[in-house]
Amino acid sequence: MKLKVTQTNLNHALLAVSRVANNKGTLPILGNILLKVENNLFSATATNLDIGITKFIGSKIEKEGKITVPSGLLSSFVASLPSEVINLELEGNKIKINTKQYDSVINGISAEEFPILPVIDKGQSFSLPAQDFKKGLNHVLFAASNNDSRPVLTGVYFYSKDGFIYLVATDSSRLSEFKLSKTNKEFKILIPASAMNDLVKIMDDEVETLNVVCDDKQVLFKFTDTELISRLLENNYPEYQTLIPKTFSYKATLLKTDLVNAVKISSLFAKETAGSLNIEINEQQQEVIINSLASQVGENSARAKARVIGNGGVTLNSRFILEALNVIESNKVNFYFNSKTEPVLISDPNEPNYTHIIMPLKV
Repeated sequence: MKLKVTQTNLNHALLAVSRVANNKGTLPILGNILLKVENNLFSATATNLDIGITKFIGSKIEKEGKITVPSGLLSSFVASLPSEVINLELEGNKIKINTKQYDSVINGISAEEFPILPVIDKGQSFSLPAQDFKKGLNHVLFAASNNDSRPVLTGVYFYSKDGFIYLVATDSSRLSEFKLSKTNKEFKILIPASAMNDLVKIMDDEVETLNVVCDDKQVLFKFTDTELISRLLENNYPEYQTLIPKTFSYKATLLKTDLVNAVKISSLFAKETAGSLNIEINEQQQEVIINSLASQVGENSARAKARVIGNGGVTLNSRFILEALNVIESNKVNFYFNSKTEPVLISDPNEPNYTHIIMPLKV
């Protein structure tokens, strides 16, 4: 392997793929990045066996070859170099890295020991507007569980129904759903939320089209110079649609900043009760009242003007409220519910494709 590549291009690629390199696992090779020149293409690949990321890098190639190099050392070294042309040359299991100022050698491990990423031979493929998909992921990912005791809830449910594509995530205490574009494809796959977090972070805002290939074991996302492949979780996602109320008795629409500020301040007094806040709406006063539950440090009550229908109250986790509000892009928010025990809807008046519900706390 022998080639010339710019520091900018190589650094960008290493930052993307090193996200999944596993330096703490039992297989040392998983802490390495595979550098490969094949068919006149230079690529960098890393995997943790569940997720694999490959970046193709523009370069001037003189000779083919492949080697794996420690992710941490290579990434840090390239990031520290000045923005200029880098010469890479493979000699045995060592890679020589030369610039105008630096001459370095990094010991590698044979590429033959690197895991082979799976190939999807028989699956279905389709394309999506990349930024719509990224927006949808940002609206649901935070609701996925990080508790491995229920693996199904650690995933993002990506499926089609009635001609539309949906993204869904839940940890059983809250649920987010985002409706994407129309489709004539029929599929149901459950993708680890960790893989979708990586996809969001490596997909630039300039990407226009996202190509998807999937079967019953894995899914591949391809865009511009990048490929991300992930294993799938078992597809037995809960029938969540019945949890979302169709109508509501109590409704409030108010400025998002007013609700965010009131919840943040009130939550300071609710740490002893795990952030529990009582939220009431008052039709006569046309306001929302947020109260922290009584504690040793004191109490707080905050009010915000709103357009209100009905009089009622509900107790919610303050962190769940703030995380739901964080993805709402408009300056107003809907806050709807039916009783102290039924799901609360938090939604964006200007984004009909987004639905988020939170289960009330029992007090």
